[in-house]
Amino acid sequence: MTARWDAPGGLPADFLQSRLLYRDGLMLIIDKPAGIPVHAGPRGGVTLTPLLDSLRFGLKRAPELAHRLDRETSGCLVLGRHHKALARLGALFAEGKVEKVYWAVVVGAPAAQSGTIDAPLLKLERKHGWRMVANPKGQPSVTDWTVLGRSERLAWIEARPRTGRTHQIRAHLALMGSPIAGDVIYGRGTADMAADILHLHARSVAVPLSANKPPVRVTAPVPEHMCALLAACGWNPAAEDAGIPADQARA
Repeated sequence: MTARWDAPGGLPADFLQSRLLYRDGLMLIIDKPAGIPVHAGPRGGVTLTPLLDSLRFGLKRAPELAHRLDRETSGCLVLGRHHKALARLGALFAEGKVEKVYWAVVVGAPAAQSGTIDAPLLKLERKHGWRMVANPKGQPSVTDWTVLGRSERLAWIEARPRTGRTHQIRAHLALMGSPIAGDVIYGRGTADMAADILHLHARSVAVPLSANKPPVRVTAPVPEHMCALLAACGWNPAAEDAGIPADQARA
């Protein structure tokens, strides 16, 4: 099982360099580990922010986040290396031009093979925390999904959000009766199957930085904590290592 990064003691200053997936003059893409938030929160602890200085690579300023991932979500996280790059990336994300692909293991496989969830999401404050709920007064939220593999109780889902709302994929998959394994907020008792570690991974991004060139496409490796349940659903790591697409490489 992958180590958690929210334990006391911090991380080495060059930790993020070992997780660098892509680098050019405008953008960096790193493989964010599960369990570490991108910003400081009320609970304190380790965050990515103070570690970004190790990714300057000769520039005067540290890179900054072009978007966000939840604390418990792993995978592709895009950084802008300077203000002009951040403005460009921010516009691409806001306009929905960045292709984002997530892998999830869900409990309760959907009957259909694919579909679209179109449900506005509204933040609901509660005494012991908050969650996103489907509500007509919420922000428009749309997620396309496809089943890549199945087991008796589980399904391996590829989710492609068209919008970028907080907890969107988690809330949408739970709404259709297939909460993500390890989700203690939306899972309704499914967390015991995954030792309380969310099985949601930002698998890849495609960023169209230039109108005259193909998008920059980057894929993050499957995190260790998701391997067992993905394999139970038919994921074949050997085929992946050979470069065979997931939808053609069942175990």
